[in-house]
Amino acid sequence: MERSTEANPRALVVDDEPDIRELLEITLGRMGIDAVSAADLEEGKRMLAAGGYDLCLTDMRLPDGNGIDFVRYMQQQHPDIPVAVITAHGNMESAIESLKAGAFDFVTKPVDLQVLRTLVNTALKLTRRTAPSAGDAEAGSGLQLIGESPAIQATRQTIAKVARSQAPIYISGESGTGKELVARLIHEQGARRDLPFVPVNCGAIPAELMESEFFGHKKGSFTGATADKQGLFQAAEGGTLFLDEVADLPLSMQVKLLRAIQEKAIRPIGSQREIPIDVRILSATHTDLGQLVEEGRFRQDLYYRINVIRLHVPSLRERRDDIPLLTEHFLGRIADAWDIPPVTISPAALKALAEYAYPGNVRELENILERAVTLCEGETIEPADLQLPEIAANGPAAAAPVAGGRAMGPPPSSGSGTTASLEPLLQDVEKEAIVKALEQTRYNKTAAARLLGISFRALRYRLKKLGLE
Repeated sequence: MERSTEANPRALVVDDEPDIRELLEITLGRMGIDAVSAADLEEGKRMLAAGGYDLCLTDMRLPDGNGIDFVRYMQQQHPDIPVAVITAHGNMESAIESLKAGAFDFVTKPVDLQVLRTLVNTALKLTRRTAPSAGDAEAGSGLQLIGESPAIQATRQTIAKVARSQAPIYISGESGTGKELVARLIHEQGARRDLPFVPVNCGAIPAELMESEFFGHKKGSFTGATADKQGLFQAAEGGTLFLDEVADLPLSMQVKLLRAIQEKAIRPIGSQREIPIDVRILSATHTDLGQLVEEGRFRQDLYYRINVIRLHVPSLRERRDDIPLLTEHFLGRIADAWDIPPVTISPAALKALAEYAYPGNVRELENILERAVTLCEGETIEPADLQLPEIAANGPAAAAPVAGGRAMGPPPSSGSGTTASLEPLLQDVEKEAIVKALEQTRYNKTAAARLLGISFRALRYRLKKLGLE
């Protein structure tokens, strides 16, 4: 059924209580939405078959079935129409089950009209625009999930599917696989794309500052609170809050985070009232959250709340076919960033990359290529330039592993921590020499590289690694 783009949005309300149907119809009508209602699932299905709806609201309990069954039906027959479930207050299990079944979101009884309006406006953003394909969305946002392997294509399809929901997503995967990139793509392809995406590394916030960082504080609420401060939840209002390394949250903070997610409200430190929030939660960690729950180090109730839908990001070992494409992409990016002619890679070097184990995954591959571009003498990277443990077996640089995506120096000799403790000192000496050469050549990088006896590419690499760019 074709409808004019100028027509009001249309909503279907499925509820067996006349008072609720009337309340929702009036509320939606005041928002400029044409609402019609059905008293049971069969009537709702007949009305959907006529077409022309932009969203649907359904009660959980109905005379001829339940709302979750209706959500599953819509996922099969009308997947483009966002459906939200109305649940009894406090029945979080049903709400989570509805999200897993494919519901866009949920609202609890008694219905908070402001929460309802926010939910409806967010849902309409999905249907008012033509939903882009995963590839088009990536191109439009500038973010890319490089690769054509079956594993990465499946990941793209999952991203496109979960982006249409408001369900909390738990992104699992090893370090360096690109979990934050996946989170950003979910945000960019969803209804919240025009609002903030706020990433936070939970392991980088001191425990004593965590509550203030997440929820904000009022002036004078504690020593040093000289002004009101907005927390991360408020900074992400209307958008997405990405909790990276969520396993690092202390148990005391996990309780407060769970309440904020369930109540959709926060209380800044020192405030006498709660502030309603509208934020989608995405979380990630490289550790096994289920194992931490068993060990009592992560709350089971929070685990179930953030792990409504799990999205696993494959390791590079699971998608080796993508290594040539990733290599080409990173070499092009390095050339652009360093303002140098593109460097190619020999078949032998590419074969060596394809056979390497990659404990640091995609991040490690990028790091290896940055180092190789620096070390290669000509315009083509050879196996020895990669400095992989299996390739460069002779010399101190042979065992230069990559930990967490950062290239490390030679490992300490057995029984001594001397090398590890010398690294900061050596970096300071190197930094001083480079700065001195730049000053002496009036910041002419080509001349400075010549003065230092290294290639221009090597100088660019050292400037980036030492934070001197």
